[in-house]
Amino acid sequence: MTHISELDTPALLWDLDVVERNIAEMASVAAAARVRLRPHTKTHKSTEIARMQLAAGASGVTVAKLGEAEVMVEAGIDDLLIAFPIVGAAKFRRLGALLERATIRLSLDSPEVAEGLGRIGIERREPVEVLVEVDTGLHRMGRPAGNPTAALVAEVAHVPGVEVAGLLTHAGHAYRAASPGELQRIAEREGADLVETAELCERAGVPIREISVGSTPTARIVAGVAGVTEIRPGTYVFNDGQQMRLGVAAEGSCAARVLTTVVARPWQDRFLIDAGTKSFSSDGGDGPPFQGRGVVAGRPDLRLDFMSEEHGVGHVEPGGAPPRIGDRLEVIPLHVCSCVNLFDAAYGVRAGVVDRELRIDGRGKVR
Repeated sequence: MTHISELDTPALLWDLDVVERNIAEMASVAAAARVRLRPHTKTHKSTEIARMQLAAGASGVTVAKLGEAEVMVEAGIDDLLIAFPIVGAAKFRRLGALLERATIRLSLDSPEVAEGLGRIGIERREPVEVLVEVDTGLHRMGRPAGNPTAALVAEVAHVPGVEVAGLLTHAGHAYRAASPGELQRIAEREGADLVETAELCERAGVPIREISVGSTPTARIVAGVAGVTEIRPGTYVFNDGQQMRLGVAAEGSCAARVLTTVVARPWQDRFLIDAGTKSFSSDGGDGPPFQGRGVVAGRPDLRLDFMSEEHGVGHVEPGGAPPRIGDRLEVIPLHVCSCVNLFDAAYGVRAGVVDRELRIDGRGKVR
C-alpha cells in the first residue's frame, strides 16, 4: 500500500471516488433530460476511464483526433464521433481501416472535407455519416446558425458517399461567461440555434436526426433544450480551475491534481514548486476569484503567480502560513485536458492511498 506522500513529484493524481461521482452525476443529467451522453475523451485520454463512462450509461465516446480514435477502437470501444475534420490521403486510409471495426461519425464544416470522406464511402459502398458543425458563438469552426449552415448542409448532402446525420456545435465561448446568467443564456442559445437550423434543413429536404451539443459548462442546461439529442461534455470527469471559476464545479469535485513539492523559499512571501508549464501547460485563462496559474487545494492562502518550464512560482497571501521546503502541495490545473496530455500515467487514488496506476493511452496522439 503506497500513500501519496511516498510518490515522487510532480505526479498526476486522479481521485477515483470523485471520478466515479462525476461520471454518475453527468449520466444522471443525460438520463433525466432523455438525451444521449457521448463524453469527450480528450480530457482523460484513458481507455479505462472511457469504459467507466460507458458502463455508467454513455452511448459512445467523442475523440478529437484520428489517433485517439485508433486507441479507443483498439481497446474494443466501437461507437465513436471524431469531432474534427479529416483531411489527406494518409488519414483517409487510416479512417477506412477503422470503419471496418467500429461505427464512426465525423464532423466537418466544408464540402471539400465531405468530398474526401465521400470517396471512402463510395469505396466501401456505405455512406460515411457526418455531423455539420455550426458556429454558435465560439467563432472557431462552422458557419453561423440559420441560413448559412442550412445552405452548407444542402451542399454536403449532395456529395456522393456521405450522409448528413445531424448538426454539431461546441459552445467554447461559454468559458468567457462573466456570470451564471450569461452562462445560462449561452447554453440556451446553443441549443436553440441548432434546433432552429435543423428546422430550416428539414424544410429544404435534409432530415436531421442528431442535434449534438457539447461543453462541460453548458451541458447541464442545454441538455434540457427541446430538440437536443446528444451532449458531449469532457472536462466534467475531472473538473478544473476553469470550471470552478464558472461555478459549475467546487474544489471537492475536482478529481485531478498535480502533486508537487515546495523546493525553494527565496523570499519570505515567495515559494517555488517543482512543476511548471511542462506539467500543467500554459493553457487556461484565469479570473476572479481564482487568479493565478492553478488552485492550490486546501490552501486559499497560497497563489501561483506564474510558471516557467519547470518552476511554479507563488506567493503567500497576507496572514497566510508560508509553506516549508519539502512540503507537498496538490494543485488543481486551470485546464485539465492539456495538463493530462503531459503525463504518461496517472495515479488513481482513494483516501490518499494509491489504488492503481492508469495509463494515459491517447497521450500525444495528435495525428
